[in-house]
Parts: sequence; C-alpha cells; structure tokens
Amino acid sequence: MFEQIKHNMETISGIEIYPIVSLLIFFLFFVGLGIWVFSYRKEKIQEMSNIPLDEGLSVITKDR
Repeated sequence: MFEQIKHNMETISGIEIYPIVSLLIFFLFFVGLGIWVFSYRKEKIQEMSNIPLDEGLSVITKDR
C-alpha cells in the first residue's frame, strides 16, 4: 500500500516543495513563539500569575 502512495506522489509534479514549506512554517511558528515568550514583560507575567490568587480573595471579601 505504501508503494502505491509513493508511486502516486512521485508522479505529481512540484510535490517536493510541500515538505519544505511545511517545515518552514513549523520552524517559523516556534521561533516566533519563542521570541514572543522571551520578550514578554516580567511584570505582566507576574500580574497574570497572581490572577487565580486575586480572584479567590475577591470572592471571599465579596461574601462578607
């Protein structure tokens, strides 16, 4: 079965570009994600990490 698929893929002209394009998209996405993560402001990360704790306190204080 694999040989039938392989034979069909070999007969399509221009098919060799698709693995290159998909690898390039994959690589650029993760490089961009890495740049975004490492350039994010530390204050904003700290603020977001305290959100679950702040919400818990606000619920307790609203009930009283």
